[in-house]
Amino acid sequence: MAPTSPILVPPESLQTILNFRDVGQTINHIQGNDRLREGRIYRSARPDNASKSDREALTSRYHITSIIDLRSTTEHIEQAKKRNAHVQTSAAPPPSNDMTAEPLKIPGITYHEINLNGGSFARALLWKLRWSSLSKVVGLMALGFRMEAIAILGREVMAPRGLTGLGKDSLDHGTSELRDIFMVLADSSNYPILIHCTQGKDRTGLVVILLLLLLNVPLGAISADYTASENELESERESRMEEIRRVGLGEEFAACPAGFVQGIAGHLQDIHGGVNEYLRRIGVDERTQDKVKENMLKR
Repeated sequence: MAPTSPILVPPESLQTILNFRDVGQTINHIQGNDRLREGRIYRSARPDNASKSDREALTSRYHITSIIDLRSTTEHIEQAKKRNAHVQTSAAPPPSNDMTAEPLKIPGITYHEINLNGGSFARALLWKLRWSSLSKVVGLMALGFRMEAIAILGREVMAPRGLTGLGKDSLDHGTSELRDIFMVLADSSNYPILIHCTQGKDRTGLVVILLLLLLNVPLGAISADYTASENELESERESRMEEIRRVGLGEEFAACPAGFVQGIAGHLQDIHGGVNEYLRRIGVDERTQDKVKENMLKR
């Protein structure tokens, strides 16, 4: 049984990138062993607003070589709008440590932009809409009202599915994206890797769950890592709730439900025959799975 005490963030952790932690270090701490390699996989919320010092720390302290960004095109557009608005409303030049003084992408890091909720996943959700709602969504998207369209999808499909249901949908319909992610994880030259979405808890959490299941980490430890995100994101809960409400979702989408990991693991086992068989079916063969293990397990 994994301990229920809070996972302590190292004192040198980043100040402007929320929910940042070393996955290997966290799991080793939870289990009281050193089975996983540390300094290999990190997870976080979006790093777009990181200070200059934190951006430098990603490359100089944590030696991040690659970033896997799981966000959608809409999320990138909205973040760019916020950044531009911040710049335009600031009368004085930004201080040297201000995020607006830096480009969105950090020089020296390779970016893998893999929209986990795109393609087949998005189409699967759209087909769950009533015909009248589907026509509204298509019309709004065509006119450029992306957030209004997503809000309809959020209220009518995503909210009833819940976080666990959407996680299962991601497994079933995000197969090409998950395959691409594991191809990145299989290449040792990509490490150390930072994986993030917007909050760094659900899409990032799903990828980390798959990785840890492949590494035979117990469910209790995986769940402790997943639920740690709720406390790590507490400082921005109100602003996150504004974003969540804009897409038609409720407060439960700001939380980390205790049964999420068990629900995902159960779905993998019951529907797909377990994580190894699931990965094989989506195009991550045994040899590639072994490479991922070699990159993350101590010899």
